[in-house]
Amino acid sequence: MITIVDYGLGNVQAIANIYKRLDIPARLARTAGDLDGARKIVLPGVGAFDWAMRRLGDSGMREPLDALVKAGKCDVIGICVGMQILAESSDEGELPGLSWVGGRVRLFDEARFQDRTHLPHMGWNDVRPRAGSPLFAGLEANARFYFLHSYYFEPPEPAAALATADYGGEFACAVQRGRVHGVQFHPEKSHQWGITLLKNFAEL
Repeated sequence: MITIVDYGLGNVQAIANIYKRLDIPARLARTAGDLDGARKIVLPGVGAFDWAMRRLGDSGMREPLDALVKAGKCDVIGICVGMQILAESSDEGELPGLSWVGGRVRLFDEARFQDRTHLPHMGWNDVRPRAGSPLFAGLEANARFYFLHSYYFEPPEPAAALATADYGGEFACAVQRGRVHGVQFHPEKSHQWGITLLKNFAEL
C-alpha cells in the first residue's frame, strides 16, 4: 500500500492515478491517523520551503512521520519541495527542515551560468542515476524528467547524491539516506520515465 501525504501541496491525485493504472493500492493521508501502518510514503510538495514546512506541521502529520522515519519503519520518497524539506535548511526560508537526509537547499547562482540559462529551471532535462540504484532500475540510459525549481539540494556528502542533472553546472537531482529518497523533478509529469520510477519505489 502506497500512502500519499496530502497536506495541501503537490499533485497528489496525479500520483494516485498513476498507482491506480499500475494496479498498486494507494491511499491519501490527511490526518495523523491515516498514517497508521504506512510502509511506503510519498511526500509531494510545491511552492516555498517555509510554506511547505508550516503546512506539514499544521496537518498534524509531521510528528508521526518523524516517528516512522526515525524508527526505520517505512520507505519515503519526497518530490520537488517534498524533497527539499528533507534537508536541514534552505536559502529560501528561515524554518528548519525535516533533516531526514541532511544537507542544505541552495539557490542556483545565475552569475555562474555560461549560456542563456535563467531561473526557474523549467522543462525536461536528462537525469544521470548512480549505478545500481533500485529506484532508477530501467532508467540508467536516456531518462528524462520534468523540472520546475530555482533551488537545488546540496547533499551532506557525495554518497547521498542518487542522481545528477545539469543546469548551469551539475547538481544532485535525487538523494538518498537509508530508506529516505528525494527527487527534485516531478515523476507524475514525466510520462513513462516517471511511471517507471514510481513503480520502482513501490517495489523497493
